[in-house]
Amino acid sequence: MIKDLRWRIGLIVTVIALSVWSFYPPDQKVKLGLDLKGGVHLVLQVNRNDPLRAETNLTVERLRDALDTANIRYTKIEPTTLANGQTSPTEFRAEGIQDDATFRDKATEIAASTFSRSSGAGGTYTFTMLPNVANQLGDEAVTQAIQTIERRVNELGVAEPIVTRYGGADQILVQLPGVDDVQRAKELISSTALLEFRLVEQGPFGTREDALKSFGGNLPSDTEVLPGRTDTSTGSPGSGYYAVKKAAVVTGNELRSATQAMDQYSRPAVDFTLKQDAAVRFGSFTSTNVGKPLGIVLDKRVMSAPTLRDRITDRGQITGITREEMADLIITLKSGALPATLTYLEERTVGPSLGQDSIRAGVTASLGGLALVVLFMIVYYKLTGLNAVLSIVVNLLILLGLMAYFRATMTLPGIAGFILTIGMGVDSNVLIFERIKEELAGGRTVRAAVNAGFDRVWWTIVDTHVSSLIAALLLLQFGTGPIRGFAVTLIIGLLSNVFTAVFVSRTAFELVLSRYRQQQAMSI
Repeated sequence: MIKDLRWRIGLIVTVIALSVWSFYPPDQKVKLGLDLKGGVHLVLQVNRNDPLRAETNLTVERLRDALDTANIRYTKIEPTTLANGQTSPTEFRAEGIQDDATFRDKATEIAASTFSRSSGAGGTYTFTMLPNVANQLGDEAVTQAIQTIERRVNELGVAEPIVTRYGGADQILVQLPGVDDVQRAKELISSTALLEFRLVEQGPFGTREDALKSFGGNLPSDTEVLPGRTDTSTGSPGSGYYAVKKAAVVTGNELRSATQAMDQYSRPAVDFTLKQDAAVRFGSFTSTNVGKPLGIVLDKRVMSAPTLRDRITDRGQITGITREEMADLIITLKSGALPATLTYLEERTVGPSLGQDSIRAGVTASLGGLALVVLFMIVYYKLTGLNAVLSIVVNLLILLGLMAYFRATMTLPGIAGFILTIGMGVDSNVLIFERIKEELAGGRTVRAAVNAGFDRVWWTIVDTHVSSLIAALLLLQFGTGPIRGFAVTLIIGLLSNVFTAVFVSRTAFELVLSRYRQQQAMSI
């Protein structure tokens, strides 16, 4: 018996020591959520038209290339212009088609799975995106935006950010605990970071009008004018305007890596490598365009336009950026490009002073609840109530230690989970103590009553905890934000409570009973 008690006590002391080591000092090891630490609360809206417009433009380009390859003449193929002057995200028109039969074959091959087609007079066709395709692209854009934002804020170093759907189908909730530079966080989240390599037709020009004049005012359908990188001192394009091909040779999605570097003048730069398929395509493109300028386009701005001196395969460098732009660019390139632009619907900053008030109120409520529980247990169960107090205190220490070890975030609902854990611990001890009282009333000895009390209540405790655990797991799976914080605390508290209410409490009883060979009475 003594040997059995020694290893039990040793295990309990070890668990307590490891728990205290895990969360001490708490201000450094216990992560606080937005409601306790302060930070930024943002609600963003994804522009679902962006991926639809991108799909429409891509289909237009593919159809033009196919017709040019097949030598089929046409007047124009371009997205439909709306009344507000913008192009339609889901519709495009083909006009002046000379070979209807061949055109229909090509159109069916390229656009039949995504667009419906109707014909008009004079070789005119209208293509409209299928509704199920439009819905799918919009939903995928929101999902990809959530994943991209998560990667970006993780790279930013934000502890336990919350990024999830919110409200409408195209809204995203972002909570960043402990963020000080709100503006930088917003810019990093919403920057599209779409990197493209495009062939430069002409440029740079001083103004956009000069670029258009160089084509006689008739810009080819496969070419567009883009500004150069912004001059940080004036806010205007620092390197003029360029006429570049709309079709990109490779994009940022085909990057294998992006790292910090220095250019030949020891200025900040970004070195990148391409994936194998993109490298093969890029090598073929550069070998046939030696002597021409290649535009490195980031978010519709030409960052630089170096002349191709030789064949390039899988490596390159982006120059002409500041040190902070370099750090942010690497984060955005690694996380991938956003599939659509974002609009900020709501911005709220939670100050750390409000969080301290919440912590103070939560700690006061927890200590108050614990004090009332201790008072009740001692008054009602006399000295045996001290056993319950011991198991509850050990339970709370283990709960704090596990939350710190698993890097779970403590939130205001999490504090509510702490208080509920105290109640669950008391409930388990009440079941055990009442069973012991029944056994003593039945004429059993103290030792036999204690053993029977724990043995016969064990499965009842397991049943209650398993049912509560199932509910907590459902909250964790389907809940968001504060609900998940409550669920995490409750799950850890339930698991630690089984250990303390049964193992720790029984060890305390046996330690007291081991001092007396025949104990005739019990203070309960």
